[in-house]
Amino acid sequence: MVALTEKTENRLTLQVADIVADTTAIRSLDWDRDRFDIEFGLQNGTTYNSFLIQGEKTALVDTSHEKFRDQYLPKLKEIVDPTTIDYIIISHTEPDHSGLVKDVLEIAPQAVVVGSKVAIQFLEGFVHQPFERQVVKTGDQLDLGKGHCLEFVNAPNLHWPDTMLTYDWGTQTLFTCDVFGMHYCSNDLLDTDLEAISPDYRFYYDCLMGPNARSVLAALKRMGKLGEVAMVANGHGPLLHYNVEELINRYRTWSENKAKGEKTVAVFYVSDYGYSDRASQAIAYGITKTGITVEMMDLLGADQQEVRELVERSNAIVIGMPPSSGEKAQEASATLGTIIASVSSKQAIGVFESYGGDDEPIDPLKTRFSDLGLKEVFPAIRITDTPGEATYKLCEEAGTDLGQWLQRDKTVKQMKSLDSDLDKAMGRLSGGLYIITAKKGDLKSAMLASWVAQASFDPPGISIAVAKDRAIEALMQVGDQFVLNILEEGNYQHLMKHFLKRFKPGADRFEGVNTQTANNGSPILTDALAYLECEVVSRMECSDHWIVYNKVNQGRVSKPESLTAVHHRKVGNHY
Repeated sequence: MVALTEKTENRLTLQVADIVADTTAIRSLDWDRDRFDIEFGLQNGTTYNSFLIQGEKTALVDTSHEKFRDQYLPKLKEIVDPTTIDYIIISHTEPDHSGLVKDVLEIAPQAVVVGSKVAIQFLEGFVHQPFERQVVKTGDQLDLGKGHCLEFVNAPNLHWPDTMLTYDWGTQTLFTCDVFGMHYCSNDLLDTDLEAISPDYRFYYDCLMGPNARSVLAALKRMGKLGEVAMVANGHGPLLHYNVEELINRYRTWSENKAKGEKTVAVFYVSDYGYSDRASQAIAYGITKTGITVEMMDLLGADQQEVRELVERSNAIVIGMPPSSGEKAQEASATLGTIIASVSSKQAIGVFESYGGDDEPIDPLKTRFSDLGLKEVFPAIRITDTPGEATYKLCEEAGTDLGQWLQRDKTVKQMKSLDSDLDKAMGRLSGGLYIITAKKGDLKSAMLASWVAQASFDPPGISIAVAKDRAIEALMQVGDQFVLNILEEGNYQHLMKHFLKRFKPGADRFEGVNTQTANNGSPILTDALAYLECEVVSRMECSDHWIVYNKVNQGRVSKPESLTAVHHRKVGNHY
């Protein structure tokens, strides 16, 4: 029996459903959520999924976002007498899943909070009241009776250091919170439409899990010791039931590909301080877009030997500034000391502020690394206000700049490879010259393109190949809109020169360029021969590029007598 309210009546709704024996899902449907962490332009909202397991003892797995307080708590009381809840299992403490833990404890003070050691420590920081707790680690079990024996698997850095998976041996259900989730809000309880959810599933992985690919593989290895997984009860989106094996294997394949990088960047942050975790995730996402492997580590609670080993095998180090006072500062300072003692002059460095109100100053740390001979690849990111989408985009672009800098030798080698007959033959594939422009929220970006082709008549459609490390790629997800500006033969050099420049992270790519605004909000270049307003319909991954298929909604030619500029190359192994 499923109870829900239609999307048209209320934009914050609840869905309650029995999913397996003695197990109920309470899904908070956030239809209008369009921004989440570092992800931009969520097209399909999101959900916050909570679960109640009622054996001889009762366990609540995660809660919900605090915005659902007035709906979630009364619904929970309808389903179960709060005084009979024996355990509250915390998969991880990010507020969208644990935002109502304090409220639940007020109506169920007898409940024992179960979580990883780090999760319990984090929870103490925002519950601010005594509570019973039980710290668990990989392999520990909790018997609820009636066959519901729960086994726990630590999955640190997916995508917080406190993440824990919970497997119910009785129903073969794996409770995963963020892992195997997606920001996709619909009335579908389960993954009935694989094609519909696949783009959001992939985008979610790329943003939140891809920067921790090696941690994903480690978690999958630990999961291998569990029984068959018949259902994945995730924290966001529809639950996985019909495509469990397929979607778990996608994580494995994607992570294996990302972990193959020849070079590695270590990203250090403080997960529960300021905006360190969000900024570090954005930087890591930008790095992974270039094919570089990222390993993330919390400055707090880190094993110093693991810190030393990670730094020594990394080609670059990124550090989020920790607090300058208190117990956390002392612990972070010890880790910083290990990092400084382990770096070499061949490495690159990047630093960013956490905007936690008590950050260590950036400049002294920069000076220390400079004196040791490390190269600063991107300017220090100084967050002076509550970060928004523009700040996180700046962080992403800084990460991409770092990744591209680490790949510079490979790029130069490709450019010098002029003797290959194949490269010369590929270079004879000519194309028009175009500039893609896009605006989403406060973000604007642009890209010079030549890999563009008409792909359909009805509806009119075009395909565009976009390199994975292009800044505009994040603004060309399914449902996004943009403008394809078609350049004019004999009148394109100034635009080509401008958009071929290397822009600093966060720079305005349209400064000094005449533009108008399209109906879809994207910039139109005034000097373009013609333009097409497009909407992304689908994306296909092709090695180092995305092939993006787009529906053309409208267009206009400003100079009917003119011809499109054509681009000819000598070789086909680089732009």
